[in-house]
Amino acid sequence: MSWLYLVVAGLLEIAWAVSMKRTEGFTRLGPSLVTIGIMSVSFYLLGLAMRDLPTGTSYAVWVGIGAVGTALVGLLYLDEPRDAFRLVSIALIVLGVIGLRLAERG
Repeated sequence: MSWLYLVVAGLLEIAWAVSMKRTEGFTRLGPSLVTIGIMSVSFYLLGLAMRDLPTGTSYAVWVGIGAVGTALVGLLYLDEPRDAFRLVSIALIVLGVIGLRLAERG
């Protein structure tokens, strides 16, 4: 169950990172409240996952899911650059997250 909490927390990290742009530096109340709400749930689920999983693994996987997901949203929907170096870098983050998951099993 801890891995499920962690994955959902990572997906919510993508949501709050993308939604943060709409807050315009937390100067718009509605988007700011939505972003803070999503952040809160993401942090809560991360905390639940950390009860059973190592802290370093939990945090790295959470950040990895958030970083890769947010970068992909930027590439696919926000017209951000799509160069080979960026794609290779994203792939390396994915490999690192997979490696941490496999190391957890060992």
